[in-house]
Amino acid sequence: MIGRNPDLKRILSMSYIIESEYGSFKETRPEDRPREKMARLGAEALTDKELLMLLIGSGTSGRDVSDVAAELLSHLDRNNMMTADEIMRVPGLGRAKASAIDAALELGRRRVQRKPRTVISPDDIFKEVRHYSSREQEHLIVVMLNGAHEVIGTIVATIGLLNRTIVHPREVFADAIRNRAAAVAVAHNHPSGNTEPSNEDIEVTERLKKAGDLLGIRLIDHIVFTDAKYYSFLEHGLM
Repeated sequence: MIGRNPDLKRILSMSYIIESEYGSFKETRPEDRPREKMARLGAEALTDKELLMLLIGSGTSGRDVSDVAAELLSHLDRNNMMTADEIMRVPGLGRAKASAIDAALELGRRRVQRKPRTVISPDDIFKEVRHYSSREQEHLIVVMLNGAHEVIGTIVATIGLLNRTIVHPREVFADAIRNRAAAVAVAHNHPSGNTEPSNEDIEVTERLKKAGDLLGIRLIDHIVFTDAKYYSFLEHGLM
C-alpha cells in the first residue's frame, strides 16, 4: 500500500527526517525547532534547553533529544562545572557529544570572565537570571557580587517551592562565603507567570537578609521573575 500511495510515502519520509534530526514529533511546527528559531530570531531567543538541543543534535532510538537536553539541564542547574565524564552519565550522551558540550561550556565561561558585569539596578539582576524563566520548577538563584558590585558568580541554591523548610541561609551563602562576596542578590522564577511575591517569599527574604547582615554579606535585592517581567523587593520597599 505504501508503494502505491505517494502522499503517504512522502509523509513517512518527512517524518523520518524529523525524527532522525530531533528525536520525536514534540516540536511539530518547523519555525519552533531550535535551528529554525535561531535562524529567525538569533541565539539569544532560545531557551537553555533549546541551546542544549542544538549542541546535542539528535536523540537516540529510545530517547528524544528534548528529554536528553532536559535531564542534562537539570544537572547543570545544580552543577555548572560538570566534566565530560559527568555529562556522559546522562542517557543518550556518548563521549563525542559530552566532549563537545564540555568544550562549549568552557568557552562560555572564558568569554564571560573577560567581561565583568556590574549590577546597579534590578534590571541588571534580571538580565543575569532571565534564562532560568523557562524552568518548570521554581529555582532560587544567587548572584554573587564583589565590592564594586561586579558579578563574580551565579549559582542555583535550591529547586522547588520556596519556603522556610527548603530555603536555608547556608545554601544561599555558602558559595558567597567561599568566593568572598561582598553582597548577593537572589532571584527566583515563577512558572505560573505571576510575579507577585507570596507570603513565603517575603518571609524567606527577611530571613536571608538577617543572615546576610550577620555574615557581613549584604542582600541587595530579591526579584521574582518570568520571561517577560519581574518584581523587585527593593523597588517595592520590601528590603
